[in-house]
Order: sequence, then C-alpha cells, then structure tokens
Amino acid sequence: MASVVVHLRAGGVIAYPTEGVWGLGGLPANEEAVRRILTLKDRPVEAGLILVAGEISQVEPYLGQLTIKERERLVDHWPGPVTLLIPDTEIAPNWIRGQHESVAIRVSMHPTIQALCDAVGGPIVSTSANPSGLEPARTSSEAEAYFGSSVVYVEGQTAGMGKPSRIIELRTGREIRG
Repeated sequence: MASVVVHLRAGGVIAYPTEGVWGLGGLPANEEAVRRILTLKDRPVEAGLILVAGEISQVEPYLGQLTIKERERLVDHWPGPVTLLIPDTEIAPNWIRGQHESVAIRVSMHPTIQALCDAVGGPIVSTSANPSGLEPARTSSEAEAYFGSSVVYVEGQTAGMGKPSRIIELRTGREIRG
C-alpha cells in the first residue's frame, strides 16, 4: 500500500476494486491526475467525478450545508455502494464536480478503499475503470486490457455486486442511476 500512496501523491492514477466494478482513482486536489483519468476514459470534465471515502469524517468538509434530516439520510446509505449527490459547499474544484451544483460522494465499506483513504488521509476520485462507452472492468485483467501500463493496479477483488454504485440525489431522494 505504501508504494500506491507514493504514486498517488506524485500525481499518479490507480485502478482499484470497489463493491461492484474496478475503479480509476487519483487524489482529488491534483488537477493533473484528475485530467489524466478523464483522458484515459475519454470523458469530458463537465460530467464530473465521484469522491469515495473510507469513513464519513473524511468527507465532512463537503457536508457542511446539510440539515439534520439530510445527515440522518446519509446513515441510511453509508457505508455502502451508494453515491449521494450532495449540494456543493464550494470546496470541490470544478474538475471534480464538473458542470454540476452538487458533489457526488460515496463512503465505501470495501476494505481496499477504506485502507487507501486511510493511507492518504481523505477521499480519492472514483470512476469506473473503462473508456467511455465500454463496459466497466469487473476484474483487474479487464482493467489492464483497457489501460495497460498507464495506471498502477491495487491488489484486491470487487465485492461482487457486478455493477457501478447507485446514485441518489440526497435532497430529493431521486435515483439517478440504479
């Protein structure tokens, strides 16, 4: 894990297992790393990306404008394979939130993600490991077929969900992706 953290801090991109599929990640404050992820995926910056954390405290700065009821709703979904769209507190840079007025955040129960986020001291970028328009990688071999030596691969397995996380708009409860 130490070499992965060094790679991330140097602006590197990683592929790692999540609950459902393999993800691509980097440190969200590093614009160059995020732009590399977008280039690898052939994804426009306007689409935005997900931040994934290992525990709620790691995303607390993004939760500042939530009501008590909204915070209670967080507990219904986290930790777990649900990404919540949370109103932007003007902390997330435009290369993370894209053209949106919200930030996509997930607190994962996957042990690899928890260890990664603990090691770097906060959330990492999360997006499915696939070029836009292709199926998400479900194994490290599939991720490697897509990205070759362009990323560092973190050892581990998905939790077997077989699909990307659900996305729900926190304030309305509307499901964006099921």
